[in-house]
Amino acid sequence: MSLERCLGSMLLVLIGMFSNVLGAFVGVNIGTDVSSMPSASDVVAIVKAHQITHIRLYDADSHMLKALAGSGIEVTVGVTNEEVLGIGESASTAAAWINKNVAAYVPSTNITAIAVGSEVLSSIPHAAPVLVTAMNNLHRALVASNLNFQVKVSTPQSMDIIPKPFPPSTATFNSSWNSTVYQLLQFLKNTNSYYMLNAYPYYGYTDGNGIFPIDYALFKPLPSVKQIVDPNTLFHYNSMFDAMVDATYYSMDALNFSAIPIVVTETGWPWQGGSNEPDATVENAETFINNLIRRVSNNSGPPSQPTIPINTYIYELFNEDKRTGPVSEKNWGFLYTNGSAVFPLSLSGSSQITGNSTTVFCVAKDDASEDKLRDGLNWACGQGKANCSAIQSGQPCYLPNNIKNHASYAYNDYYQKMHTVGGTCDFDGTATTTNNDPSYGTCIFTGSSNSSTGGGALPPAAFGPISSRGSTKLPVSKVQFLISAACLVVVLL
Repeated sequence: MSLERCLGSMLLVLIGMFSNVLGAFVGVNIGTDVSSMPSASDVVAIVKAHQITHIRLYDADSHMLKALAGSGIEVTVGVTNEEVLGIGESASTAAAWINKNVAAYVPSTNITAIAVGSEVLSSIPHAAPVLVTAMNNLHRALVASNLNFQVKVSTPQSMDIIPKPFPPSTATFNSSWNSTVYQLLQFLKNTNSYYMLNAYPYYGYTDGNGIFPIDYALFKPLPSVKQIVDPNTLFHYNSMFDAMVDATYYSMDALNFSAIPIVVTETGWPWQGGSNEPDATVENAETFINNLIRRVSNNSGPPSQPTIPINTYIYELFNEDKRTGPVSEKNWGFLYTNGSAVFPLSLSGSSQITGNSTTVFCVAKDDASEDKLRDGLNWACGQGKANCSAIQSGQPCYLPNNIKNHASYAYNDYYQKMHTVGGTCDFDGTATTTNNDPSYGTCIFTGSSNSSTGGGALPPAAFGPISSRGSTKLPVSKVQFLISAACLVVVLL
């Protein structure tokens, strides 16, 4: 047995062992078409406050990658669609990309995957002929940098390349893409990578002309007379999400590929839409996201692959209000940019719920000037006698470290204590009231149903499966050392 084969085989065994211990994860996509995008350090602070363990970036932004250093958060970086052609046509361009965007940051930043393009086959089909070449070029560059065991290469594809996803058992990829998809699957198998799938039950329902009930798209139980059953396998599908994943497994099987796991790189539900988008509501988004988290966290796969968990990334962290298109396109984010939840989130591993509340909170206005906010903050913490200890350095509400976040906490603490005796939520026009609980992670605002004292630190809510005794992951460098040592013994024998 060669050392390289030994390394690969043993790493796969270890990955399988760790996956079984840690279970499936729920990660988050972070888009940047946001008019008031927080700084990279503030984004990372918000991610850490919610104990999000896996994120996907749509590019390889240097500010984000630097801010993520030392966090332990697993990061998928993206090759943009505009970069795919150049990388596919030039191995040296691919090597330069790896050196600049991956090798320069690991191991401090825990980059574990590269997503090559976004839905290339359906969005930029002219790049399809070089897609797998681009992936190969990147993989070879990773090998040259000794990073191929830590960083996997794949490419997210939409459900659009599977024209008839139901029943799942008869699903196949669009035959016009068979050659490219075959090469893609061969690459994934050869490199022990995984298939990246963008699966949106929201579109499956809204584009389905009423074929399926909305409860099926929202993971809600269906009455016995409306069960969704594959007539060929007699598998029962409790959700459209599971059916989409299974349709992809069957499509791979139709090309004689098996044992390639699927990771859902995008799924979600918009919480606001236009007049012609009645299903984009806060209630539906809340139902979908919370049920999705529960579904993924049970560590099972779809009916045809019950033992393969469905690792999933929610689309998305913040609303991307600068995106074009219908109103719904701008309203997929489940957090506001100050880190508070758009709707209550039943975070996995915790009974803590953040989001809307019957309590009225006082927070800083988005368009308030920093000078006025600073004046208001100083007054609230001084003459107003607000308890501002929680926004001091090292305390639960210090991060994100910006004037708007600190002012919101101080304004609210003053308002909760004084509004019954005439205190107002105005602060020279820089404040407004809201029913949205601005609490996030361990930062609990005064008046929140999560705390009777305000500013207290609750045990952090887990956004993904986390061992009760802490992470069981070994640092990659230590894993590689152990594998190398074991393989050396094998070679010597």
